[in-house]
Amino acid sequence: MSSKSVQFLEHVTEYAKQIDYSRPAGSQVYGFIRDAIVSMQLEPGQLISETALATHFGVSRTPVREALIKLANLGFVDVRPQRGTYVSRLSKEAILEARFIREALEVSVVSYLAKHAKPQLFSQAEVIIQKQEAAAAIDDALLFQSLDDDFHQLLANHTGYARASNMIEQEKAHMDRVRNLSLHVEGQYRRVIEQHRVIIEAIRSGNQQAVISAMAVHLRGVYKVLDRLPIDHPEFFI
Repeated sequence: MSSKSVQFLEHVTEYAKQIDYSRPAGSQVYGFIRDAIVSMQLEPGQLISETALATHFGVSRTPVREALIKLANLGFVDVRPQRGTYVSRLSKEAILEARFIREALEVSVVSYLAKHAKPQLFSQAEVIIQKQEAAAAIDDALLFQSLDDDFHQLLANHTGYARASNMIEQEKAHMDRVRNLSLHVEGQYRRVIEQHRVIIEAIRSGNQQAVISAMAVHLRGVYKVLDRLPIDHPEFFI
């Protein structure tokens, strides 16, 4: 077992002490592994042992298997028969496709909200943005990204179309690790926060072109990161 895998399992053992057994263990196991993948604590190509995870979590293999199946469906892990489960490597093509689909969906979301937004959207968005500012101040990239997810889900949820929200959640999985890495680029926290504020103000103005432009600019930022990542970390990509 690699030193990285040993170190990760030590974190699992510590996390296991916090598991609330009055709630489904599978969802807690899933959340922990997903965060580890997004934060790159579990790196692309790294082997994940179902048996070792169950042992260190102190649970049966069933909730671990359920979590890994869900992660596989989202594209975070690859299950290879007779070989094991591995953290999926990044695919530039899949990331660009996901960004394309997200832009189509999220531009439609903000276009709709420019006409139909309710007042509580703006106060709820401001709460999230303020929490992002606090996360940025302590350089907590994982928390910042979680709040970024909350921001986009808030917009989608305010359309009242649950399928749109679910589709956005599914597609962004392909971008999550790249988004996390991008937050370590100098000034990226501030850029994201400013872009969120521009999106909200565009919705408030009711200006269709302004909301379309604001969301497109926000989502196309991934291009800059993708220009460098395959060069800096070729081992992460297929």
